[in-house]
Amino acid sequence: MHYCVFCGSNRGVNPRYAAAAAELARCLASAGIGIVYGGGKVGLMGVLADATIEQGGQIIGVIPRMLVDREIAHPGLTELRIVGSMHERKALMADLSDAFIAMPGGYGTLDEFCEILTWTPLGLQRKPIGMLNVDGYFDRLLSLFDHAVTEQFVKSKHRDMIVTDDHPESLIARMRVPG
Repeated sequence: MHYCVFCGSNRGVNPRYAAAAAELARCLASAGIGIVYGGGKVGLMGVLADATIEQGGQIIGVIPRMLVDREIAHPGLTELRIVGSMHERKALMADLSDAFIAMPGGYGTLDEFCEILTWTPLGLQRKPIGMLNVDGYFDRLLSLFDHAVTEQFVKSKHRDMIVTDDHPESLIARMRVPG
């Protein structure tokens, strides 16, 4: 069982983001759940990977060759899969994962998360989707999703498929995948 975690290649200004990444890694490792992530050693990705390794958990990185060439790949992962493009990265991460969690991050995190959201109503994927809303980081995005429902661009059942929580342990418990 593996959960895909989308998170920033930067740490952000709030130290709670890094603390939450480390806590999420500890919670997943203690539950015997491996992590699939973007393969980086920087930002929240690096914190997530380091904490998983420290806990003896399994972590698979998926990274495009162009980022390996920039020496951004984490050297100590359980497994590192190198792909040719960002598109291949997202597809492989989805294939390897049983659920998805978004943490604070930038455009890349939002792109990865929204692509999974898009695939779900289309029937391309049926795995749980969660959002670790550290210190309300995603509040405005969630408000936009609610507005999209009000304006009838998104069905409420598709908005409701996003499990949100501000604590890693309770998010994981609410997203628990049978298996």
